[in-house]
Amino acid sequence: MNRLPDDADNAQSSSRGSCPSLQDVHSINPAQLMARIESYEGREKKGISDVRRTFCLFVTFDLLFVTLLWIIELNVNGGIETTLEKEVLQYDYHSSYFDIFLLAVFRFNVLILAYAMCRLRHWWAIAFTTAVTSAFLLAKVILSKLFSQGAFGYVLPIISFILAWIETWFLDFKVLPQEAEEENRLLLVQDASERAALLQPALLSDGQFYSPPESAAGSDEESEEKQDSEKPIV
Repeated sequence: MNRLPDDADNAQSSSRGSCPSLQDVHSINPAQLMARIESYEGREKKGISDVRRTFCLFVTFDLLFVTLLWIIELNVNGGIETTLEKEVLQYDYHSSYFDIFLLAVFRFNVLILAYAMCRLRHWWAIAFTTAVTSAFLLAKVILSKLFSQGAFGYVLPIISFILAWIETWFLDFKVLPQEAEEENRLLLVQDASERAALLQPALLSDGQFYSPPESAAGSDEESEEKQDSEKPIV
């Protein structure tokens, strides 16, 4: 007489025991994956990443800072017009700071063209600008007479040298690795979304063979009513 309720309870417990595995599959949320994909695609639509934009701002700062120091040097050494004519029109490699300013303009043009407009993901452009800057400044310090012209003979070459190498370090250790990491994350998220899309139809087809707990409870009540009706009336 009690076998039917016991069997129904066992069936109900077994169906409940299979629910965690289905919940584990449901834990892969396609909506969240699609949201992540859209966020990464939104970054790609920007055309330039945040860290690359910061690098371009630093390159611009390099040019503006060297230009500011050069203008200060022109103003200190007898007025801008007089010193500008002396350093530009009567250019002398051994005593002029104009070539250091042109070197900053050269770095700005090459780096902005390569990493902002062409969006290169290689270090060869900044390696070229840093090598040219280092070689030129070392030759100028050795051959010129800048040290006899006061503090700016030390400041401008040292600042230009330091800024060029900071740009190299920032691109090689920050910009390129971070962008590569973001690309790998995008590929992983896309792969996970494809797997989730393949698992969803299988989940729906498997779910069709499971009956809800209410139907099992209803069958228990119907079986008890049948047993009561079948009892002989004394």
